Amino acid sequence: MNDLFSIFGDFYKNYINPVLDITILSFLIYWGYKVVIRTNALQVVRAIIYFAIFYVIIVFLLKLKTLTGLLNIIRIPLLIGAVITLQPEMRKIFLKLGQTDWSLLNGKKKHTYVDSVLVAAYEMSKQRRGMLVVFMKSSRLEQEIASGQKINADLTSNLLITIFGHDTPMHDGACIVHGDKIIAAGCFLPVSENYDIKKTYGTRHRSALGLSEQSDAIILVVSEESGAISLAYDSQLHYDLPIETLTRILEKKLEIKKEDQKIEDSEDEHKSAS
Repeated sequence: MNDLFSIFGDFYKNYINPVLDITILSFLIYWGYKVVIRTNALQVVRAIIYFAIFYVIIVFLLKLKTLTGLLNIIRIPLLIGAVITLQPEMRKIFLKLGQTDWSLLNGKKKHTYVDSVLVAAYEMSKQRRGMLVVFMKSSRLEQEIASGQKINADLTSNLLITIFGHDTPMHDGACIVHGDKIIAAGCFLPVSENYDIKKTYGTRHRSALGLSEQSDAIILVVSEESGAISLAYDSQLHYDLPIETLTRILEKKLEIKKEDQKIEDSEDEHKSAS
């Protein structure tokens, strides 16, 4: 048994330990670089690196005594000045560290663009304002995009609320979303030709169902009359879904995740055949 532990210890020391050491160090350097470039600290760090290179050349390579003495005198004040200069940026770095989403360690990936749409949808539902958002998948929807106003803006709930919460020219159309971008707004969608659709459904619901019959897109609809939030996909309209169900369905359909059968059961419970 002692020999076994000894063999494992040698294997860990000679192979696993160096790889683990380099991997963790590489991750920390990469993470630190990503944090630094998002703040104003990059210029200060770059100046420190230039000074360090200059110091090594003067002191250790060229061995210039006068300059070495001068550099030795000013290096401490320069270091203190750099720390003072970096103090606000260091605060930001530690704040970012505290706000970092570690959900990836649990195998879960957060998709904020879905959350942004749902936040706006919930707000529009409370205000009884209509809303129509198309989540693009593999279908290109070139005709629908051309019918509206191209935006190509970052997707935020505030922007969606601005578009649908006021009587602007783009209010009555659809926003087409691809990932975390709003591609176009005020777009016209094909109306469903299904004559069996409920007469209580308005133009938005018929348009959402119509596009779901012609593409693989997922369309979110907020009813002006009832405030109900619905989804249309695979030629079906799923009416008045709770936020939790909307989130699960959108994450499943858009991210192509393998989730348990409970999601399918939840879809069946809220399905309204068109």
